[in-house]
Amino acid sequence: MTSKLSDNDIESELSYAYLHAVASFSGANCQSASRHSDNRGIDAQLTAWGPFPGGGARQEVDLKVQLKATVAMPSSTGTHFSYHLKDIERYNDLRGLTYSVPRILVVLFLPQNKAHWILSSDAELSLKKCAYWVSLAGAEESANKSGITVYLPKNQVLTSESLSKLFVDLSHGNCPQYVNPREGA
Repeated sequence: MTSKLSDNDIESELSYAYLHAVASFSGANCQSASRHSDNRGIDAQLTAWGPFPGGGARQEVDLKVQLKATVAMPSSTGTHFSYHLKDIERYNDLRGLTYSVPRILVVLFLPQNKAHWILSSDAELSLKKCAYWVSLAGAEESANKSGITVYLPKNQVLTSESLSKLFVDLSHGNCPQYVNPREGA
């Protein structure tokens, strides 16, 4: 017996579609990860090629991506949105500093009304809301056993421009580090 995709599966597929569209438009390759990589918290790998503006030392950069999607309204700290990462193992993978390829978390926030997720006509194809990205590299270790709340900067909307800038930074060997807005509060 066959059945339709669940809403969670559709959310997941839309996050892949969003990433593929943005990466492609930035000139980068976007490859869905294998089952083995997915088991290690990697959903996709992006590859971008130079020359990069400002002449980075690297002519090819890779970036691994963990994708999430949600219809939950995020809490706002003013400059950041909160997102509860349910799997502490994924958090630890994303905060690691010893990987040869940097990793980021991308969270697609969808409207609560499923009818508004995607709109198509003969004039346009529109995926509603947007995704934000954050590097958790260098984030503090957590004693939590099940999950942790992370914070995505509101100024880090995943666009082709922001992705291109990230590729330039990576070509210079600059990997963004996590800054928790709650530290010291």
